[in-house]
Amino acid sequence: MAGLAESGSNPDVELLYDINGLAKDAPRWFDRGVEFLGEFGLLIAMVLLVLWCWWAVRRRGGEDAAASVAALVWAPLAAGIAVLVNVPIRGFVERRRPFLDHQGLDVLVDGKTDFSFVSDHATIAMAMGVGLFVANRKFGVAGILLAFVEGYCRVLMGVHYPTDVVGGFALGTAVVLLLSPLAMALLTPVMKAAEGSGRASWLIRGRGRAAGTEQQAVIPGARSESADAAERDLAA
Repeated sequence: MAGLAESGSNPDVELLYDINGLAKDAPRWFDRGVEFLGEFGLLIAMVLLVLWCWWAVRRRGGEDAAASVAALVWAPLAAGIAVLVNVPIRGFVERRRPFLDHQGLDVLVDGKTDFSFVSDHATIAMAMGVGLFVANRKFGVAGILLAFVEGYCRVLMGVHYPTDVVGGFALGTAVVLLLSPLAMALLTPVMKAAEGSGRASWLIRGRGRAAGTEQQAVIPGARSESADAAERDLAA
């Protein structure tokens, strides 16, 4: 399996050259931007997206707040588990980095000496994207789109074959969905316990949004029923 995708006639290699060829024609600043995004930027953006979703969930409140936060906690945990699952996969496949077997690639980042299949970056990004989708559809779609951009950048940088990225997407998705029932069964009671705790309830709900209640909007000029009742009692 170490010789996987070594033939120049392989569609995997041809697509690699087609995508990586864009880096050769791009200006230097574009390459540096892709390098930052592909190595760190998009993963940082994914973490910020998870935090944004958590903030939106706790502000909205509702009966499903604890379950939604549990799903958000599961997203990074699933990404970590998927990376651990990838360790034996890499050792079994032993696919070398594409620039070690194919000449003429424009490699945007140095120091990649480990095996190529599957891509850790693609695995982490898709696991967090799908985990977000489990928690919130709107944020999840944004997360999955970021994962696709991450995978594209890894090929554009010349450090992964397209199938490395596809394998990472499949691994991240599988870990999230297959282990999600067990993870939610374990995490949801913990989040509900935190919701009922005075010290940790802020993790689940914003201030003033106690479980099962919602803040009432105060309309300028409006009178409460209790005030009207008090006036009727005085008039009597």
